[in-house]
Amino acid sequence: MKGKRMNRPAMSFAATRVCPAMRVAMRVYAMMCVATCVWAMMSVATIARGDSASGFRNASLPPGERASDLVAHMTLEEKAAQLGHTAPAIPRLGVPEYNWWNEGLHGVARAGIATVFPQAIGMASTWDVPLMHQAASVISTEFRAKHAATVRPDGGSTWYHGLTVWSPNINIFRDPRWGRGQETYGEDPYLTGRMAVAFITGLQGDDPHFFKTIATAKHFAVHSGPESTRHRIDVRISRHDLEDTYLPAFRAAVTEAKVQSVMCAYNALDGAPACANDMLLRQHLRRDWGFNGYVVSDCGAAADIYLPPGEGHHYAPTPEVAVADALKAGMDLICGDYRNSWNTEKDAIVAAVRHGLLPESVLDRSLRRLFEARLRLGMFDPPAANPYSRISASDNDTPAHRDVARRMAEESLVLLKNADHLLPLRRTPRSIVVVGPNADSVDALVGNYNGTPSHPVTVLAGIRARFPQSTVTYVKGSGLIDAGPAGEDPVAAARRADLVVIVDGLSPRIEGEEMKLNAPGFSGGDRTSLDLPAPQKTVLEQIAALGKPTVLVLMNGSALGINWADQHVPAIIEAWYPGEEGGTAVAGLLAGDFSPAGRLPVTFYRSVDQLPPFDDYSMANRTYRYFKGDPLYPFGYGLSYTRFRYANPRISRSGVGSGEEVEISADVTNTGAMAGDEVVQLYVTHPGVGGAPLRALKGFSRIHLARGERKTVRFRLSSRDLSVVDESGTRRIVPGRVRVWIGGGQPQSRPGLPRAAGAQTQFSITRAAVLPD
Repeated sequence: MKGKRMNRPAMSFAATRVCPAMRVAMRVYAMMCVATCVWAMMSVATIARGDSASGFRNASLPPGERASDLVAHMTLEEKAAQLGHTAPAIPRLGVPEYNWWNEGLHGVARAGIATVFPQAIGMASTWDVPLMHQAASVISTEFRAKHAATVRPDGGSTWYHGLTVWSPNINIFRDPRWGRGQETYGEDPYLTGRMAVAFITGLQGDDPHFFKTIATAKHFAVHSGPESTRHRIDVRISRHDLEDTYLPAFRAAVTEAKVQSVMCAYNALDGAPACANDMLLRQHLRRDWGFNGYVVSDCGAAADIYLPPGEGHHYAPTPEVAVADALKAGMDLICGDYRNSWNTEKDAIVAAVRHGLLPESVLDRSLRRLFEARLRLGMFDPPAANPYSRISASDNDTPAHRDVARRMAEESLVLLKNADHLLPLRRTPRSIVVVGPNADSVDALVGNYNGTPSHPVTVLAGIRARFPQSTVTYVKGSGLIDAGPAGEDPVAAARRADLVVIVDGLSPRIEGEEMKLNAPGFSGGDRTSLDLPAPQKTVLEQIAALGKPTVLVLMNGSALGINWADQHVPAIIEAWYPGEEGGTAVAGLLAGDFSPAGRLPVTFYRSVDQLPPFDDYSMANRTYRYFKGDPLYPFGYGLSYTRFRYANPRISRSGVGSGEEVEISADVTNTGAMAGDEVVQLYVTHPGVGGAPLRALKGFSRIHLARGERKTVRFRLSSRDLSVVDESGTRRIVPGRVRVWIGGGQPQSRPGLPRAAGAQTQFSITRAAVLPD
């Protein structure tokens, strides 16, 4: 037998048994070999054509020098074409085609199967900065995986499979009627800034030489609806509101996260379109903040500069003047006009140069920025030099990535009400009736700007999987905005149930970007009412009247004025659009597999009657920072299955001078019956200081505490954290008393709503100072 085995013919390589790790290594090696051959052939082909742009291919030179060398060898027509999002190949220079447009708001979008995280507003409700960074790192890995799988032999890439990511959306969700608010991190500049920095750094990676992907902070600036007027609205706001609310998150993205791309918005600001706005692009972005990346227009925003009134701003009389104004102000790349065959204005750019409206040196500046970005992504270098070239197609949609999506979904859930401690369920129900238009909807999992999940778990599927011993019955009850089936059928089913779970809310099909939908409560992607749509509310009221143990699960991207439900439904969960693992997370929360700790990143108002007009961008009486009424649920609110006690608030110094930091700490103890997370929030108030908000979030930390465990949570506040903005838009340190609250929510509540645990202290600012923009 031994002799026969020794003399057996050698098996083919494909037939041998290879361990999984070796198989992955071989795939990576093969991919890098192919990529290296492609890079070598492109270099040889360029040399063979006698092109003299040799410095461009010299990987030992700095990216800026290499980009300058390439641009110096391009014709005017080639330059103009490269300034569009669909940049064509330049074969004689060895430059492959590249499509700059890629979406990654909460996962790789519009590119097939990918891990789908909760919508951005849901990720913000985790208040978990490290987890946000981890999710963004997963997303950038999947961008690299898809790019590796689809890159062409000449190095070109297809739409949505590139490495320049048009996310995150860091506009302030100032009004719940905005349909695209779901894409943001909520209403607060500080929370938005912290989440933005985490997301951007996760996307861009930490290699000193190469970017994993390039993030794009959008939409710069002061952009948040209405959708119906976004191409022509001229926003007029005070300097105070600009510096206090609308710019801080962008400043953090640039100065802290070192974001490499910024998208200018559709709207005009104080008379000048955002993509031709010198104050925004030259003064703030580049001069004050030191931005050294590139600026891309929103799609069609360049055309808005010259389009006639009713369609655009008509700020410039012709396309030639428009592109000259925009490029001189600091825009570098044009996403084409979707209303006009994706026109990227290349003919207008050529004409503007030839007619003396636009110096060719301005084009060269923009092109250097664009090609330096492509170089730092490793698109023109041998793959062996780039650590991210080791990412292969098999790194997309992995079980480990889906686990991160599940954890993000669990942490995003906000428990709004839990009367008589209905949740967590004390025993497994014999029968569960699941009702509602979102109960078995994949749309309600993924939100907008989404990828396609390979294993989506709806709320219905999650409940069936988590409660296999229960009889689970599903009745739709109603449509999202239409009556749907007869309401008597949920009611009949619910009457026989031990537990009723109603899954209501909205959908990316009725709230979102520039839609043609017009229905009661909705207009053009935005909302005209905060109420739960009437058909859903009717079924909800019918079921609640039965007196059965009932849980309302909301799936939506913006706040709902669920006043009736707050009074009559025992338990309410805000689930947002929770991503591919949303159903698993909701079912786990019902069962008590974890204690909920999501916190609202927006204020839930009672109705639109509490709000100023939608198109009024003044922050007066908007968001928790300036709203003087009683909300339904306040910003930062969320319940837990356990309890926490705050004690011993301490401040490192009682008097703080200009330029000095202050450390504030408190002890937090889990005094409840189970382990759980707590989101520790720090708010400051400047009594009697003009221009200061009622209170402002200046620190937060999501911590985990075992039963009975105590931790000391510390926050370090900088001069900027202690500053206020005056009427002129100047950020100042103002002497006086500063009140500090550290707790599980805001210090204020309303009748009928549990008040957050916390502790308060105070200190004084002793010297005045003016801070830079």
